[in-house]
Amino acid sequence: QVRLVESGGGPVQTGGSLRLSCEATGSTSSSNCMGWFRQVPGKERQGVAGIYMYNGVPYYQPFAKGRFTISRDKAKNTVYLEMNSLKPEDSAMYYCAAEWCKDDLIFRIISPRFTYWGQGTQVTVSS
Repeated sequence: QVRLVESGGGPVQTGGSLRLSCEATGSTSSSNCMGWFRQVPGKERQGVAGIYMYNGVPYYQPFAKGRFTISRDKAKNTVYLEMNSLKPEDSAMYYCAAEWCKDDLIFRIISPRFTYWGQGTQVTVSS
């Protein structure tokens, strides 16, 4: 079992930045990729970005390219999401997830299909 704990969310004004963190504990060898997702009430969960933990190769959804940066610290089993130029439409609950990916990170981010999920951290962007 992999336990994921997100942090770093909160209120921010339009144009501001936030850095989300997600630490994985437990059976971390059960996963080799991690991703960030977001969800607003009444809508489906949406993939934001993902990363392979062993080589740091990232994938971004089109809306996230240029404003969001995903990174990881292998030693800390932690993944980060740096979000810049935030907009009100970025407001959502942001979730971290972990999975064992077989060259299918992109598919799992788009689907989304991850086994392990955190509880989420709320991001609220005010205009």
